Amino acid sequence: MTRAAEALRLLDEHGWTLAVAESLTGGLVAAELTGVPGASRTFRGSVTAYATPLKHRLLGVDAALLAERGAVDAEVARQMAEGVRDRLGADWGAATTGVAGPDPQDGQPVGTVFVAVAGPGGAEAEALALTGDRDGIRRATVAAVIELLIVRLRSTGAGKSTGNSGKKSPGAKDREEHGGK
Repeated sequence: MTRAAEALRLLDEHGWTLAVAESLTGGLVAAELTGVPGASRTFRGSVTAYATPLKHRLLGVDAALLAERGAVDAEVARQMAEGVRDRLGADWGAATTGVAGPDPQDGQPVGTVFVAVAGPGGAEAEALALTGDRDGIRRATVAAVIELLIVRLRSTGAGKSTGNSGKKSPGAKDREEHGGK
């Protein structure tokens, strides 16, 4: 079973839905998920907000944050995941943002990537320092966000959501993990 199939199985097992917000991956996460037969049971859709202003306009990422830090940032990734979750009415949101190359962006070197997942227990972003060519960085980002989603689904699997209110659970804490893969 592929990791995408595993993520969709876990979502389906709990009656949860997923939406995805992508930047540097340009739709590759959605393609990986929708390549799995039966994905429509849990996958609601995606937003590819490649241009920075669209992250604000379509996903609700704070404009001041984007102006101050740029699009390649952990908090931007978290807000993208929360925004797509809210706007597409899903229980879970996942997001990718970063620099695939060939040139640095927003003062960040090629390979700087942030993936995030937002769900009933809050939102979490993970920083990645990837190496390789543009295609390799994008594919590694897809694998990383799906893996983060699986980890979060497994840790949240004790309870079942009955729908998304677009809000974090009471008392949920945002958390950022840093580390390279």
